[in-house]
Amino acid sequence: MRAWPLVIYTIAYCCLFGIPSSIYADEAKSFGPDPQVYQKTVDGAIRFLASQQSPEGAVSPQIGIGPTALATLGLLRSGRSVTDPQVAKGLKYLEEYTQESGGIHMPGGHIPTYETCIALVCFKEANHRGRYNKIIKDAEAFIRHCQWDESRDKETSDLSYGGVGYGRKSRPDLSNTAFLIDALKTCGAASDDPAIQKAMVFVSRCQNLESEHNITQFAPKVNDGGFYYTPVLSRQDTERQTAEGGLRSYGSMTYSGFKSMIYAGLTRDDPRVKAAFEWIRKHYDVKSNPGMGDAGLYYYYHTFAKALDALGIDEIEDAKGVKHDWRRDLAEELARRQQENGSWVNTNRRWMESDPNLATSFALVALSYCKPKASK
Repeated sequence: MRAWPLVIYTIAYCCLFGIPSSIYADEAKSFGPDPQVYQKTVDGAIRFLASQQSPEGAVSPQIGIGPTALATLGLLRSGRSVTDPQVAKGLKYLEEYTQESGGIHMPGGHIPTYETCIALVCFKEANHRGRYNKIIKDAEAFIRHCQWDESRDKETSDLSYGGVGYGRKSRPDLSNTAFLIDALKTCGAASDDPAIQKAMVFVSRCQNLESEHNITQFAPKVNDGGFYYTPVLSRQDTERQTAEGGLRSYGSMTYSGFKSMIYAGLTRDDPRVKAAFEWIRKHYDVKSNPGMGDAGLYYYYHTFAKALDALGIDEIEDAKGVKHDWRRDLAEELARRQQENGSWVNTNRRWMESDPNLATSFALVALSYCKPKASK
């Protein structure tokens, strides 16, 4: 009985002096990886990319400016400032590839839309005191001009409508269209921006969901809510088709489509969003790119992280009812896969991820969304 006065005194003290009652509850739950493990993983990646950077600031220039833009973006989002020598050299190198058209890409290259979108996001991240205002403005105008729409005599019924491809003349695909939406949102475009809403016409047609938004021949043949690369097929797309002639869903495209829908202002009650999220729950995985195995794995990691961050959730419950701290899961898997020299590399050579600079750049961007945090 002697303990009661002490308890009463403690409660009274808390009431008088404003000490939160949470001292009687468990500590606030933290999300994400162990801070020390996280920082060690990030630092290793930064050291590796520094060792690979040319005196001019380039990273893997033989495959274009994309790796340099991704690496520099990863550095900026990992806390490096624009005055950091590694960052400054990367930005200076990218500046040299600004074209009169407003694009930021290799002259005469085949992937100007892709390179410009990534470089634009990078310059926007680095745009302190308006230093890159003109580059950003011109690049935004360039990518808007790349969209397949009325300006190119395309009606909404055309399967190409609203999308973009690697270049102005190349067929549209979900990957490049998602990068377009990323870049426009980064520049401050609202969800109802005409270009984003046009892009949503194309994005919806890349979803395996039969609805008023997708009346293509492919939607009812799979109808699982996931996303595929493009409904505008070419001979090389036969491997993506199912035995019934549908287009199989896979992870990197589903997260890209899902994120694009969030950016376009679709709510969680929208049937497209619901169906995509159910696919994600059923195929939650950080060991592989669902539907593709190890192909495009590091690209998958960065779309996975961007999409779940855009959704604004700390945990995701899979189809079996198991809750996952996705930041921790992804960061720990990346730490496990990291090479001793700080890099990542994909043994699957598809989409150039056997280049450690590209794979490491994707991984570093993915990690920037996995920073440890405490619940509110």
